[in-house]
Amino acid sequence: MVEAELIVDYESGIHARPAALFVQVASKFSSRILIQKGDREIDAKSVMGVMSLNIASGDKIILKIDGYDEVEAMEAMTKLIKFDLNEMIGT
Repeated sequence: MVEAELIVDYESGIHARPAALFVQVASKFSSRILIQKGDREIDAKSVMGVMSLNIASGDKIILKIDGYDEVEAMEAMTKLIKFDLNEMIGT
């Protein structure tokens, strides 16, 4: 299992469009991917789950990934959150 603590930098937070993109990337991997915000933890492959966390800009989240492609999944998810989310959403 790999784990990373990240700060969401996307100015509008992770609402519908970014949540869908987040799930799309997470779903490419066979590993189990969980997102924790505060005391809540959800499956990163569920759009409704991701949206239910109400992740705002500046929020701290923890990614927990477990499976044979966990390292690759963590790299992709971290890159998405840290670098590409603003660009990919078109802001």
